[in-house]
Amino acid sequence: MPENTGQEKTEQATPKRKQEARKKGQVAQSKEISSVMILMTSTAFFYFAGSWMFWNLSEFITGVYQNINILRFTDVAEASAFSVDVLYKLLSVLLPLLIPIAIAGFVANIFQVGFQINSEAIAPKLSKFNPISGMKRLISLKSLVELGKSIIKTFFIGGIAYILVKTDMEAFPALIHQEVGQILIFIARASLKICLFVCLAMLVLAVLDFMYQRWQHEKDLRMTKQEVKDEHRQTYGDPKVKARIRGVQMEMARRRMMEAVPEADVVITNPTHLAIALKFDAQEMIAPRVLAKGAGFVAQRIREIAEENKIPIIEEKPLAQGLYKMVEIGDYIPAELYRAVAEVLAYVYRLKGMYGRG
Repeated sequence: MPENTGQEKTEQATPKRKQEARKKGQVAQSKEISSVMILMTSTAFFYFAGSWMFWNLSEFITGVYQNINILRFTDVAEASAFSVDVLYKLLSVLLPLLIPIAIAGFVANIFQVGFQINSEAIAPKLSKFNPISGMKRLISLKSLVELGKSIIKTFFIGGIAYILVKTDMEAFPALIHQEVGQILIFIARASLKICLFVCLAMLVLAVLDFMYQRWQHEKDLRMTKQEVKDEHRQTYGDPKVKARIRGVQMEMARRRMMEAVPEADVVITNPTHLAIALKFDAQEMIAPRVLAKGAGFVAQRIREIAEENKIPIIEEKPLAQGLYKMVEIGDYIPAELYRAVAEVLAYVYRLKGMYGRG
């Protein structure tokens, strides 16, 4: 179907449409959630382990400068050993920070869209390198909205940071008479306070952005009424074709049922509205079985076939109604109907015996 049908997309996306979009990586995801999770994790790490990280790095840098005069980088082995020591020390200090940050980013994505690996989304596409398409994305309405959100976020967070710094400016002149360690402690406390309030502000922005992304995602996935009909037709088939197939199947089942009527021992009627054909073979069956049943025109046809094949037709209204409601075609009669059916079959067998002697 052509994309531009002239119809408005007023229908909510179907589960199939959402599943297809998810496979393509089109999900409601806010980058602000990941950013605030990473910032909160970093702030918590520096609050609880910032001093440990500072003193380890200070010790490492001090050791390097104290031994720099004895280092000989002309020796390849010594230079390699020094590089390995530096890398090991940096990793031992940075990994406790980097690992929680990576976990926080991963958890933020799982929280929003669940765990999924979209090979189609990460597969390279030549269209992504098309400069014309890139320019269209750059000047699209979505990019302008993202630009507006970034400007609002910058002013909002920047304003909070400015207010917090301004409240601490009165303490700046007194820092001149403080030692280096006390100045660093003051800077650390002020930085953590700013990060804490920025985290709270970003958390509010992240929740609002996530709600907006959900709304925008649902809007982008909306479908026209024709698209919904086409998808239903592709999934479940054309209703007209299904109705035709169902009609043909019912007609074939009815024909097979009528072909089984001549094998019946008796037909029980209501007398005109219902007809049920029963057969019982003591050597092969555990109980009488319904070969055919029907109401209205079908019942009339069953009676006609029974008359053509000289099958006894017995009028038993309660029994006919019970068999019609309780037993499906091809099933054995239930135990509660054994007695009534046995009386009818006994009567039929007596009739056959009389006719046989006659």
